[in-house]
Amino acid sequence: MAAPTVRSSGSSFSRNISVVSSPQIPGLKCGPNGTTFISTGIRDLDRILGGGYPLGSLVMVMEDPEAPHHMDLLRTFMSQGLVNNQPLLYASPSKDPRGFLGTLPHPGSSKEDNKPTAPEPDQGESLRIAWQYRKYLENQKNSVDDYSNDFDMRKPLERQFLSGRPIDCVSLLDSSDLSVAQDHCTTFLSKFPRNSNNIASVGRIAIQSFCSPLCEYSEKETDMLSFIRLLKSMLMVSNAVAIVTFPPSLLSPSSSKRLQHMADTLLSIKAIPDGDKELEKLLTGYKDINGFLNIHKVARINTQVPVILEAKTFSMSLKKRRFLALECLNQAPVDGSSGTSYGTSGSCSGSSKSGALDF
Repeated sequence: MAAPTVRSSGSSFSRNISVVSSPQIPGLKCGPNGTTFISTGIRDLDRILGGGYPLGSLVMVMEDPEAPHHMDLLRTFMSQGLVNNQPLLYASPSKDPRGFLGTLPHPGSSKEDNKPTAPEPDQGESLRIAWQYRKYLENQKNSVDDYSNDFDMRKPLERQFLSGRPIDCVSLLDSSDLSVAQDHCTTFLSKFPRNSNNIASVGRIAIQSFCSPLCEYSEKETDMLSFIRLLKSMLMVSNAVAIVTFPPSLLSPSSSKRLQHMADTLLSIKAIPDGDKELEKLLTGYKDINGFLNIHKVARINTQVPVILEAKTFSMSLKKRRFLALECLNQAPVDGSSGTSYGTSGSCSGSSKSGALDF
């Protein structure tokens, strides 16, 4: 008589482990809740956002009409993808969008001047151990170069990163509608389906000045909203990230709010007015600041827990006039020349001769 078959009781739920093998691909990083990140192209922004841009997310950047600082976010985002050999789709309201590739920055190192130097043999064993430990920390930091780089904003990207790379450039200038851009995005994202346990490749989409008045469709706000909605739905099932910059001042308030609501990650750029004396007194390092980056929303993938940011507004500056850096705003110390200080304000005063306090 055959023994009865015993079925083990268990759940049919299986955990999604599609991101286990993703770190084997350069330019990817595993995050919490099964999230996979790609680098923004700015080390500080990767740290602020908790790892970078999650795969399958839509990033919207609100432009400032006074300054083109949003172009720095686009350039570093595109360069980081090309350095990691990730396919790129770039669309802009220009006749020759491929010419923009010549303005992309080249990877460099902002810490070349801070490398530890070996101690002399007669300087002691403790100093030698300290130097080896510091060298170990530097090597640990350099090990993340496959994920994120520092980019020299004054040095153009070398041809080796452009030749042979899968790059698709689209001009939005002469399009009466968004059908051309939609077809390019659909074809591009179809190459990165999220339907397997292994991530073979990832893609990047960069769309510059989406609502530019130079485009014929700029007055068709309904069509623009439908395009962004469709783009977001395709990204949700793709191993790709799209960053779209747009000028909110050229849209109606309702359309601008809808675009902001559809974004997974929402950023805005603000230029600093020249000669703002009050702001110069308020902030330290005012002369080195080029603009402000505001973070309005951070993508939440596979979770409803919000990301807790150390701040929402950061200063944008160029270290050594080359490398883009983001820092928390620091208030300048209060002295007698910049308003009332804490030492001269209050509800009581004293006399240095008598020592009595007058309330």
